[in-house]
Amino acid sequence: MSQDPHCPQCNSEYPYPSGDLWICPECAHEWSLSDAGDSEAGLLVRDANGNQLKDGDSVTVIKDLPVKGFSKAIKVGTKVTNIRLVEGDHNIDCKIAGFGAMALKSEFVKKAQ
Repeated sequence: MSQDPHCPQCNSEYPYPSGDLWICPECAHEWSLSDAGDSEAGLLVRDANGNQLKDGDSVTVIKDLPVKGFSKAIKVGTKVTNIRLVEGDHNIDCKIAGFGAMALKSEFVKKAQ
């Protein structure tokens, strides 16, 4: 059992196989062992269209996003430059003019051309 992989997200020693995937019972993270080779390339994050994002990319917001504590929302078409990818539910850290530092979900952006 010592050859079983640890969870890449929380480093739990209790993940279990389910078909082609491994599932962590502590943080509910799912991954395949074939993805392990991509870990040296960094975090794998995809936008709403399935394009792979990387640090420093520019993205465009595809939906009005309400922001807690602000009376206005981030509007559709807002361009965000120089993003940074992070682990977690909101996997993009960035700065947006008029709002400051923000964390966005990748499902609400598309890669800018």
